[in-house]
Amino acid sequence: MKISSGRMQCLKEIQSQINYFFKDTNLLNTSLIHSSYANENKKYNNESNERLEFLGDVVIDLVVSEYLYKRFTEFPEGELTKRRASVVCESSLAFAARKINIGKYLLLGKGEENTGGRHRDSILADAFEALLGAIYIDGGLKSAEDFLLEHFEQEVIYALSKGSLFIDYKTELQEVLQKRTKSKINYQVEKEVGPDHRKKFYMNVIVENKVIGKGMGRNKKEAEQNAAKQVLLKMGERSE
Repeated sequence: MKISSGRMQCLKEIQSQINYFFKDTNLLNTSLIHSSYANENKKYNNESNERLEFLGDVVIDLVVSEYLYKRFTEFPEGELTKRRASVVCESSLAFAARKINIGKYLLLGKGEENTGGRHRDSILADAFEALLGAIYIDGGLKSAEDFLLEHFEQEVIYALSKGSLFIDYKTELQEVLQKRTKSKINYQVEKEVGPDHRKKFYMNVIVENKVIGKGMGRNKKEAEQNAAKQVLLKMGERSE
């Protein structure tokens, strides 16, 4: 893919920001191409960042697992698994993506652009994973690990390990709705998509037999949290 001079300037900017300079700039560019843009510009044969996202997901799991293993030597396997699930979730990855202003450099389709996709947690989290995948291919595991811990450790991994960053949207929603209704909140899986090692869960929030919100996550707990967050956003109790 031929990269325009204007786009190349954007790519130089983000490389300076993340303090990693690509040998293959095309990898960086691909990591920032959302599927909506690729689908709307098929004549240019743009590959979306989905394959790099798949790779980055594995790299993040590996680096975070090793980090937690070494840092929390007293924790058994089950506790380490819980901690990793708290760290490697959509909200924390989106948090890290915002830290490096990744949304500014994304290529989005018109629909996603017009509906706020540049600021959406799911798109930002996927782009952060794709960027990690691109760095891994370009510079190897050490480069990916250095980048991840530089931009992920202090504000996210450590904070989440202490339980100070993660927002419990389910509890927050329960408290908000208790002021308005005595009805019970139910969370129900609408569908599961993808292979077992990369499954995505789509969850409905149900009150009085009505679906009042939806959310998606890499596991059921994350999907429930994202669904509760969407209800809070719709109710005006939270902002993006």
